[in-house]
Amino acid sequence: MMTRLGLRSVEDLFRDIPQGLRTDGLDLPEGVDEMELRRRLESVLSSNEPASRWLSFLGGGVYYHHIPAVVRAVAFRSEFATSYTPYQSEVSQGMLQALFEYQSIMAELTAMDYVNCSVYDYSTALGEAVLMSHRLRGGDRFLVSRATSPERTDVARVYARGADIDIDEVGYDPESGAVDAEDLESKMSDDVCGFYFETPNVFGALEEGWKRIRDIVGDRVLAIGSNPLALALIRPPGEMGADIVIGDAQPLGVPMSFGGPSIGVFGCREEHVRKMPGRIIGMTEDEDGRRSFCMTLQTREQHIRRSKATSNICTNEALLAVAVAAHVATLGRSGLRRMALRNIQNMKALSEGIDALEGFEAPAFQAHHFNEFVVRSSVAPEDVNRALRDASIHGGFPLGRWFPDLKDCSLVATTEMHSPSDISRLTEALEGIR
Repeated sequence: MMTRLGLRSVEDLFRDIPQGLRTDGLDLPEGVDEMELRRRLESVLSSNEPASRWLSFLGGGVYYHHIPAVVRAVAFRSEFATSYTPYQSEVSQGMLQALFEYQSIMAELTAMDYVNCSVYDYSTALGEAVLMSHRLRGGDRFLVSRATSPERTDVARVYARGADIDIDEVGYDPESGAVDAEDLESKMSDDVCGFYFETPNVFGALEEGWKRIRDIVGDRVLAIGSNPLALALIRPPGEMGADIVIGDAQPLGVPMSFGGPSIGVFGCREEHVRKMPGRIIGMTEDEDGRRSFCMTLQTREQHIRRSKATSNICTNEALLAVAVAAHVATLGRSGLRRMALRNIQNMKALSEGIDALEGFEAPAFQAHHFNEFVVRSSVAPEDVNRALRDASIHGGFPLGRWFPDLKDCSLVATTEMHSPSDISRLTEALEGIR
């Protein structure tokens, strides 16, 4: 290799690095065998505090749910977990069928005609929804409920900037946390291509005024975001008149993994399907009449669409889609409903327990909630969290950084993973905070 590169010595490999930036070597200990290395690592790791001692009530987009062992066993079979993500003609029938099942499950949960086999996450799904609304309706303004995670709205603004679309926010009712219908109506104009709101929204509150919203939006595009787990119990967006439905399927079979990766849900009505980003897997027959699966729509720019592509999304979260399908199939209809119901029961038990404490109000918004809610406290949320950490508890997310008018509030989440004793442990720790 040295001869091929025209080098006389190893030193010549590093001649472009200035002498002042070089070192005389690294101060590393002598090498040891595997057994001794394991012994030393275990000694270092023994100083860590066991994760099982800690409780977490953080939410805001990533949630701690139980994932049956069979989900990982299925998703990480070598047929699915490959070093390369197949996305064109090399996709196996097994992967295509798994993605078809994912699409079918999400379409049933959302009550939409079509759901693609995923986009990247909730935020990019919102960005794609803005662009699709512009393609469907025209207009250079898109409205987003302020009761949406600002992180999602910021990503959508990045998407919209390239298409010269302005994103304006619609306020929320200070009592219920729901969309302020009067503010929405006042901001409607001919240049508005669509409106987006969530149920449950960023505060965990369910939107009960959807009928009036649908009337105000009229012939513009209505996009609705939701937690797929909540849809096991609440009215699906398709029945609310949504043209586009987005969300994040992370609560169904996808671990938190320090914040990602996640899996964005994206669905629409049949009449809009050719304007939808991403890919759709369809069921067909081969030349021998056997059931088979194929890519029915693939509207990315690298394929035949070229400049007419609806999106530059490359592949998708295919492996996570397999995990989601495996999780829902494992639980079944009744199991999924029980899981969702447990989240509501825990939310109610925890909110009532916190509300009974002096100096706390929960939930701060008068609405029905799913698995998270806003807590208002007389002590600053940051100070509350510092005190909770002494009890090995991660408290809620301080909302002041997102919503200045809620600087005395935090977002608390609970799932089926919290036992009654876990809930008691949090309320007892809060009781001593003044």
